[in-house]
Amino acid sequence: MIRIDDPSIQKYMTPFKYPYPVLYGSGKPGAFDEKSVDIPFVFMHHGRFHMVYTGYDGKGYQSALAVSDDLLHWEPVGIMIPRDDESSKAWDRVGCAITWLIKESDDFNDVAKLRKVDGKYWAVYHSYPQKGYEAGPAEIGLAWCEEEDLLHWHRLDAPVFSWKDGNAWESGGLYKACIIRHDEKWYMFYNAKNSEKSWTEQTGVAISEDLLHWQRPVAEPVLKVTENAWDGRFVSDPYILKDGDRWLNFYFGYNRRHAMEGLAVSDDLLHWEKVEEPIITSTPGGLDEEHAHKASIFNYNGVLYHFYCATRPLREGDPTCVYNAFRTIAVAANKKVWQEDTND
Repeated sequence: MIRIDDPSIQKYMTPFKYPYPVLYGSGKPGAFDEKSVDIPFVFMHHGRFHMVYTGYDGKGYQSALAVSDDLLHWEPVGIMIPRDDESSKAWDRVGCAITWLIKESDDFNDVAKLRKVDGKYWAVYHSYPQKGYEAGPAEIGLAWCEEEDLLHWHRLDAPVFSWKDGNAWESGGLYKACIIRHDEKWYMFYNAKNSEKSWTEQTGVAISEDLLHWQRPVAEPVLKVTENAWDGRFVSDPYILKDGDRWLNFYFGYNRRHAMEGLAVSDDLLHWEKVEEPIITSTPGGLDEEHAHKASIFNYNGVLYHFYCATRPLREGDPTCVYNAFRTIAVAANKKVWQEDTND
């Protein structure tokens, strides 16, 4: 394994944590983000910073859009894919958790911007079959949008990728997916769980010519848990980039106590080597005291921003609560680009 103090790894480190949430749920009864927010995806669109994120209301996930002028202060704009009504028979009627929008470039050094395919923007999402917090085995779908406000999305009628034709390690359902372009093919990385009660999550890959039909090039996970390590139970939520000839996977690991952000590298997208230690750890007393997970990487003007979902035990006055925790969107950077006394 690669050590975290390897000089080639230092450029990916973001040791400075912004001490306040950049986004948190509304806490309003009946709102899509009543109980929490989750799964950031940050990009530049028409000269302004945008973030896709997911809200949880006690029934399921719905994804929304927020905008910012400084990457620290975010204003919600609206829901991207509203939940279907109670009578719907759609496979994704409980709600859609968008995890990725197809980008112009997957280069680590580029500013993330969106790419149109066949004149449309494309989003990948997952949906659970039952109401509740990630209830039942999820499947993966695609949605498209032509409008530049990114608020009117059209879902395909059926999932494009499912656990049903997968292997035992993914038989419990699918989670976050990201899609990149390489050698005239689409690669979708995703994490999945097995069907054991105390389950394990690992990362797999599928390949497509057309975004609609996907094949697994290997039956096993391409990135597995490391027994008795900090990522001994989960290796989850891939965020794939390329830096020169090296592919990067910013993922999170979980060891039954804390989720923390990690990094793995590859030369061919199929064989990965982990950095031995986490690159973002949970901070006692901080926003991420319990968990720091679900990366979104954004490189801008010489500053590397690592957005992630942070959770800590509930405190008096917190605006939202899910499973006795305050779950927010946080950010860390390679430079301190904020004032110490900033408090929002």
